[in-house]
Amino acid sequence: MGATLWKIAGRIVDLSRHGMIMGVLNVTPDSFSDGGKFFAAEKAVEHGLKMAVDGAHIIDVGGESTRPGAEAIAAEEELRRVIPVIEKLRAKIDIFISIDTSKAAVARAAIEAGASIVNDVTGGRGDTEMMPLVAKSQAAFIIMHMQGNPKTMQLEPRYDDVVSAVADFFRQQYARALECNVDPMAIAFDPGIGFGKTLEHNLELIDNLGALRVDERPLVVGVSRKSFLAKLIGSSNMSDRLAPVVALTPLLRARGADVFRVHDVKENANALRVTEAIL
Repeated sequence: MGATLWKIAGRIVDLSRHGMIMGVLNVTPDSFSDGGKFFAAEKAVEHGLKMAVDGAHIIDVGGESTRPGAEAIAAEEELRRVIPVIEKLRAKIDIFISIDTSKAAVARAAIEAGASIVNDVTGGRGDTEMMPLVAKSQAAFIIMHMQGNPKTMQLEPRYDDVVSAVADFFRQQYARALECNVDPMAIAFDPGIGFGKTLEHNLELIDNLGALRVDERPLVVGVSRKSFLAKLIGSSNMSDRLAPVVALTPLLRARGADVFRVHDVKENANALRVTEAIL
């Protein structure tokens, strides 16, 4: 197996020995995990800076909730939420900033403001302009799998074989991205745990991560605070989901995940560091 390299805005990051922690920064009034705690720009920036200190390699800024049942919002509103936060973070810290959006107009403005990764929950299907924009800007691109859309995705997810369905989707979107002249080195894939998947689907994907890898591209995984954990531990208390996530980070790393999208940066960064010392 070759090295896992990821090209982010011209910089090559080697993920073979050290994975990356991606801190989630939701600038939304209706986030499922923090209930809009960081909705005000100043609070969001403060939290982003704290995540950088705690060991995040990437801050993932999102202005549109993608929790199950969420309604879509207009690009103007999304821009109003995320751009000031990205600009202020970029002025204060020199780590990678990612924009969590499926709209090319939002991605474009975010890149101009200092973001260098586009994290698209539709994997490039939501906006035909997205892949050409990524190609032109040389941003890194995370292609995520989701069945349906956030409003409907958890109503009744069905697959004949979830692992091969996600792997097929990755190959198909990879081919599309290359047709749009996206640099293959800039692409990473995310199986979209909890996005149009049942508890069993999620566990199957986690168990078969290796089967999802396309062309030595990095795998991004987000299990942080997701509702499938509540089902497994029999508790709906959000704070009870921290320990399972911190337990999953080392397991996911051993199974081949490269980038970990988490809310609790410090705990997961420490778990990852210890795991990698052993691996």
